[in-house]
Amino acid sequence: MKKREINSARTPVYRDSGFELPTAGTTSGAFSAETLHEREPDLYIYSRYRNPTVVAAEEAIMAVEGSEWALLAQSGMAAIDIALSVFQEAGKKCNWLFFSEIYGGTLSYISSVLEKRRGLEVSFFRPSGNNYDYGLLESMLAEMKPHIVYFETISNPLLMVAEGRRIIAMAKKQGARVIVDNTFATPLLWKPLDDGADMVIHSATKYLSGHGNLTAGVICGNDRKLMQEAIEYRKFVGHMLSPDDAYRLQTQMASFELRFRQQCDNAAAVAEMLQASGEVERVLYPGLDTHETHRMAVELTGGKGYGAMITFDLSGATAEEKRKRRDRFIAAVWPEIKLIPTLGDNHTILMPVEAVWGAKYPEPGMIRMSIGFENRDQLTSVIRRGLES
Repeated sequence: MKKREINSARTPVYRDSGFELPTAGTTSGAFSAETLHEREPDLYIYSRYRNPTVVAAEEAIMAVEGSEWALLAQSGMAAIDIALSVFQEAGKKCNWLFFSEIYGGTLSYISSVLEKRRGLEVSFFRPSGNNYDYGLLESMLAEMKPHIVYFETISNPLLMVAEGRRIIAMAKKQGARVIVDNTFATPLLWKPLDDGADMVIHSATKYLSGHGNLTAGVICGNDRKLMQEAIEYRKFVGHMLSPDDAYRLQTQMASFELRFRQQCDNAAAVAEMLQASGEVERVLYPGLDTHETHRMAVELTGGKGYGAMITFDLSGATAEEKRKRRDRFIAAVWPEIKLIPTLGDNHTILMPVEAVWGAKYPEPGMIRMSIGFENRDQLTSVIRRGLES
């Protein structure tokens, strides 16, 4: 069979583990060039190093993020591992400051990997109630002078919005590098790199892919040296995304903005409906003016949207009554809304807060809901059915 070019509208799926090199001379040159850790090599060698399908998906994310580079990994946690590992050097003492209101998997990574296995000293900045005390943060930064500051734009599951620009400016004043997990906000609501962040992380499993059919993570940045360090680390620990998942992600990214805008609009409508219900004690959604970080959300996003996550607490006189109401709600909204431990899917899904985060948030009637882009009237009808159960 003759080899020939196929005029595909998209970069096809290259499942090759290795790529043909024409001569010994070009092989030597390709391996020599590989030590430079470029984002896209002139000659592909091995798919653990770089793969053309993965590079095409990275370029789709770069276009949305407005970044100089993007590197995909096989999960959000793999992306977090890459982003944090590039700043670690043997024998170099490094102060790490993490906001406490971050993804539970990241907290487990900090304790199980950074502290337990790598012996790093880690500090946490904790909120005062349901908001951050930025005067306290400023004092902490001045005293610690951390090398790394890590925070999430919108926290999980209480949806506290960080004053991202202010945090970056304060951290930079003390010479820190800043990593932002922007999964909940996405580049549609805020682009931290534009305001001086060194790296941005997304769990691409969530809104970037948006269909619940793959796991992926991505780190984005503008600093070439950080990119080279990240490529080197990804290559040698094997955090490369598969070409099949990269192809799915590339195609699904085409509808990202359309999907996420609809999800934000749906979430705003659901939040208002829940707040008006006598069956709900409180609604945590940054788009509501009752949310303690609503002002921060408006300033950060410019009113473009407030995300597609809602957390609400069902009414009840006792903890046991709340649990029963929660369980009735979950049963009543099934099968349209399922209990699935993820978020950012194309359809609405939920998680009971106490069952997952009970040690930190012992809230028996609280439910975190990830809003999809399904028909809004049908969605609100299903939720009303749950509230009336």
